Amino acid sequence: MEDARIWKALGSPHRRALLDALKDGPKTTSALCEVLPQLSRYAVMQHLGVLERAGVVLVSREGRERWNSLNAVPIQRELERWLSGFQQASASQLLAFERSLRETGPDEKEG
Repeated sequence: MEDARIWKALGSPHRRALLDALKDGPKTTSALCEVLPQLSRYAVMQHLGVLERAGVVLVSREGRERWNSLNAVPIQRELERWLSGFQQASASQLLAFERSLRETGPDEKEG
């Protein structure tokens, strides 16, 4: 279930823009609204809610300000999990190729 939330969070270009803005450090919700001026504050808050539920944005409050911080750990964890399947497939293919080369004698390689 967690992985579905992360992929959903990353699925929107607006949410990716918010994450990009948070790479430089925590920002208030007002500052993040400036990143997406074409969206209403309500829409930005909805996008931040999806990011928060996925665990990739952490929220803290200081007085009336809401500070949003990037938490890249869930993204990295999901990326490594997903890519490991491709890496294993590539490694298996390379090993099979290596075995076929070893099975082929020197005379067969030249012919």
